[in-house]
Amino acid sequence: MTTLRARLLAAALGTVAIAAPLQAHRLWVLPSTTIVSGDDDWITFDAAASNDLFFPDHQPLRAEPAVIQPDGTPGKVEHVNIGQYRATFDLHMVQKGTYKLVVQNGGVMGSFKLDGKEQRLPRGTKPDQLATAIPAGATDVKLTESINRNEVFVTAGAPTQTVLKPTGVGLELVPVTHPNDLVAGEPATFRFTADGKPAAKLTITVIPGGSRYRKSVDEKTFITDAAGQVAISWPAAGMYWINATTTTPSAAIPNADKRMSYTAVLEVLQP
Repeated sequence: MTTLRARLLAAALGTVAIAAPLQAHRLWVLPSTTIVSGDDDWITFDAAASNDLFFPDHQPLRAEPAVIQPDGTPGKVEHVNIGQYRATFDLHMVQKGTYKLVVQNGGVMGSFKLDGKEQRLPRGTKPDQLATAIPAGATDVKLTESINRNEVFVTAGAPTQTVLKPTGVGLELVPVTHPNDLVAGEPATFRFTADGKPAAKLTITVIPGGSRYRKSVDEKTFITDAAGQVAISWPAAGMYWINATTTTPSAAIPNADKRMSYTAVLEVLQP
């Protein structure tokens, strides 16, 4: 039987990876606060995609985030509600320490021709499903693998480190400065990895919230060094949206790229 790798390599000359569609709206998960100090605290979250940061005007986040508790075990969000423009949910802080909420999605996008007619892969196709998703005899195969990660960190009591350990999959932020210990006027150091390797020369976009009420977005960019490390400065206190994207050759799919993105909302406090 012809292998998937052989079928893709035998596809018509000129096969290239398609670019992922540009996202006109920014996706965000916004906590009501990132630090609590009581013994039975809750944090509530808004989650949406919007034109103006933290002003829901487009569509809600429809995926429920995974929760990693301070001891590394899975938790859950409660009171999930999906409205017209935003989703809301609550996190009960039953453990002391730092929690991480993660929304991750990905798959393979692309198209191929069969009997001269172009067909697209079904939404949500995974790399291990390509052997059945792409028929024998397909030509003009164009594929892009993607993995998108959206995170937020919140802490009950003193910050802890367990949830900060990277998974080695996709584009990740590996904090040197704890993400719940950010102060205006003091640079924070982060390291970024792509599939566990240093993400060198990666562009990090940083935008403060409240752009709806400014004449400009006030976007700033920072570049990681050879070790994937970057120092980010915060001109004022508030909530910040950070984002990075990178594209590398896919290790799972021949003749395809892997597009990775990372997004987080971070709170910066007054000194």
